[in-house]
Amino acid sequence: MVRNFMIIVLILLVMGTKAQQTKEEKSNKYIFATNQQGKGPEIEIHFNEGTAFYYPLMAIWIEDMDGNYLQTLYVAESIAKGVFNYGEIRDNRWVNGAKRRPAALPYWGHKRGVKANDGFYMPTPQNPIADAYTGATPTSGFVLKTKADNPLPVHFKILFEINQSWDWNKYWTNNKFPDDEHYKTSSQPAVVYAATIDLKSEQEIYEMKPIGHSHYSGKDGNLYPDLSTLTTALQIADKIRVKIKK
Repeated sequence: MVRNFMIIVLILLVMGTKAQQTKEEKSNKYIFATNQQGKGPEIEIHFNEGTAFYYPLMAIWIEDMDGNYLQTLYVAESIAKGVFNYGEIRDNRWVNGAKRRPAALPYWGHKRGVKANDGFYMPTPQNPIADAYTGATPTSGFVLKTKADNPLPVHFKILFEINQSWDWNKYWTNNKFPDDEHYKTSSQPAVVYAATIDLKSEQEIYEMKPIGHSHYSGKDGNLYPDLSTLTTALQIADKIRVKIKK
């Protein structure tokens, strides 16, 4: 009787361990790195996808406390190169091709301040973002391990802009701006998140909060703080945290 009881307890312990391992394995995120040659602080971005997550485009960058752009930490490869998987149609099928998406991440684009010949603040195949700062668009939650190019001021900000195509709602409808072709590829505008970092603080983890949205078709670089018309756009991300490794 005692022996049988011990066997049952052992089985339950093993099953519990396996269940815990399975749970932990499922929670593992895609891990990738950018700018590993940087000489500044090590920074990790921990992104938990939300219920509306579906292949969004993202940009992450650093600003000083006055809002001046310092550098990009990561931007989706299709934006960085100006080339999309469904860029153009050849022989009745979609193929890679150059495509302009000024409504995708306009706040980042205008902050970066590099204007292309067509007037948009987006990279082009002729003038792309360096490979050190870009990568494929994550298809789930992720951890980005990156570094600042150079030592940073004691206080600075990290910003995160995210946008998902065809993300309509009752306010941002597909006929709201019928003559604006760039709005039609964006729908609800990109959401901007931010966190203020203090390198002298003992705090290591900072939660990013939404601070506004970008222009719906990328016509300007303003930040619009009213988020009341956004729905699923605010559910692309569940939680975004910054970890500073000192």
